[in-house]
Amino acid sequence: MPKSRTADKLDEKIRARNMRIILHVATDVFSRKGFDGTRIAEIAELAGLPKANIYYYFASKEEVYSAIIANLIADWDDALSSLRADREPAEALRDYVRVKLEYTRNYPRESRLFASEIIQGARFLSEKDRAHMRLATDRHAAILEQWMSEGRMAMINPRHFFIILWAATQFYSDFEPLACDALNTDKLTPADFDIAADTIVRTVLAGVMPPNRHTG
Repeated sequence: MPKSRTADKLDEKIRARNMRIILHVATDVFSRKGFDGTRIAEIAELAGLPKANIYYYFASKEEVYSAIIANLIADWDDALSSLRADREPAEALRDYVRVKLEYTRNYPRESRLFASEIIQGARFLSEKDRAHMRLATDRHAAILEQWMSEGRMAMINPRHFFIILWAATQFYSDFEPLACDALNTDKLTPADFDIAADTIVRTVLAGVMPPNRHTG
């Protein structure tokens, strides 16, 4: 007898909940132990699910890991949406920096996991994901180039500029102990991230905005 729509919806809710729990727990374990040091059995135990359930939703440990990275890339895409050709560059860059810092403050484990993956040679970063990120960089570098051609932004290399922004905004979570030492504190607070955002934005805008378009 076919399942009812109500039963199908319940199954979908259970599936979504279990996958959310699995990815949440897996992110914590991967960020602490790395890919090689993580075991599916540990993820299952911490998630409160049978090991077989993990394999019901994900075919392998690699697939769990890849799903976490894919979610992080999607969130970075959302941050990049702040950069649009029709916006004032100063406002767009300010929003981008603040959104990136807010993400790194709220999701430090995901950011550290990605940093660890890259340091280890990007073994599990799929070619599809890499192609997606290259395309996103191409698309938004073109926006910066348009701003430059219109005289709304100083002439700089947009790709190196993005590297600077990524490094500045992700440092606070990826290398938190060093950030704490630099700031002479035991733990970063929301106020530290606010000051970081203001400092990065002021520095960036002072360097790339023409004098008549610099809004502070």
